Amino acid sequence: MQSSPPKAHAPKPRTITPPSTAAIRACFTGKTPPNWWRRSSGMAVSRIPRIPQGLPGPPTDRITDSMDTTPRPLGRSGLHIPPLGLGCWPLAGMTREGITRDVAIATVAAALDAGILHLDTAYCYGEAGESERAIGTAIRDRRRDELFIAGKCGIHWEPGRKQRIDGRPERIRREVEESLGRLGTDHLDLLYLHAPDPGVNLEVSMAELERLRSEGLARAVGVSNVSLDQLAIAAEACSLSACQLPYNMLQREIESDIVPWCHVHGVAIVAYWPLMKGLLAGGIARDRTFPVTDSRHKYPMFNGAEFHRNLDFVDVVRQEAERLQRPLAELVLAWTVEQPGITSVLFGATSPEQVGVNAAARFCELDPQARRAIAEGISARGPIIGRRPV
Repeated sequence: MQSSPPKAHAPKPRTITPPSTAAIRACFTGKTPPNWWRRSSGMAVSRIPRIPQGLPGPPTDRITDSMDTTPRPLGRSGLHIPPLGLGCWPLAGMTREGITRDVAIATVAAALDAGILHLDTAYCYGEAGESERAIGTAIRDRRRDELFIAGKCGIHWEPGRKQRIDGRPERIRREVEESLGRLGTDHLDLLYLHAPDPGVNLEVSMAELERLRSEGLARAVGVSNVSLDQLAIAAEACSLSACQLPYNMLQREIESDIVPWCHVHGVAIVAYWPLMKGLLAGGIARDRTFPVTDSRHKYPMFNGAEFHRNLDFVDVVRQEAERLQRPLAELVLAWTVEQPGITSVLFGATSPEQVGVNAAARFCELDPQARRAIAEGISARGPIIGRRPV
């Protein structure tokens, strides 16, 4: 087992409180993480403006015939990213049962066949990189220049399924090189720092990502699971192009601060959890319970009265999906993609069939009535327990 990351770095005049290891681990294990989203050391969150009126987004009084699938600018990098992507964490098989290597490969292949060319993975998606290996097999006979592959570094597994955040430059470089080998490619289109390491200054970690970009191992760099202050610090240390955070109909905290900041500073936002770990897809029955092998069993949003209130909201959205004669997941994804400031949206899938339903969101129609009903449902639902880390 490796020793802990060095902590002898000289402190910066402007300090931050990074998320704890437990906070980041919660993203994978299902525990509600601590309140590290809005910690502010040098920037008053109350002074952050609301989303500017000029932010890209469709007018609410216009019918959208179907999702605009044109790739969108990836910040100021000069690259473009598809608006829908496949989040490949479920394919690692660590939080869901029945995910075999063959199923994972078939799921990625189904996404590519359906025109979903944005694949999002990470070094730690699987104790042995199962997600990256499945992608590498699935893309072997595909044209690399048609794909947009995003990876993450800075988290790995130790024996006993112990997760460790390690943002040291040497560890970052090692993980990226191993990831490229698993994927069978010589570069990533987008490389994220998966999470800040409390034992390493964020600038140090991001500087290594910038070096990897300058060497051609990545075409653009970004950060994931950061607070507003950390986002600003990362942008000072590298050519920051993207930020990846959770966002969906019920988890919209970033609209008040991070979205407007990214708009002003030219940073793309990639949203994960648009279907709220399957809750907003509508396939979860009210009497459903989750085994300990399913990460959802520890989330407040999937338990007790909170779970049933969330399902009441799902029923509101379901009515609009039925009126438009579209599957619920399609409507939810289409809504998420069209939100102001959101550049790309990642959906998860554990089978080729799920990919087919989610990919069809590109052809889903949203009209004024659907938008109004969803907005009213969100307002009636109110804040959810555990939606913002506490």
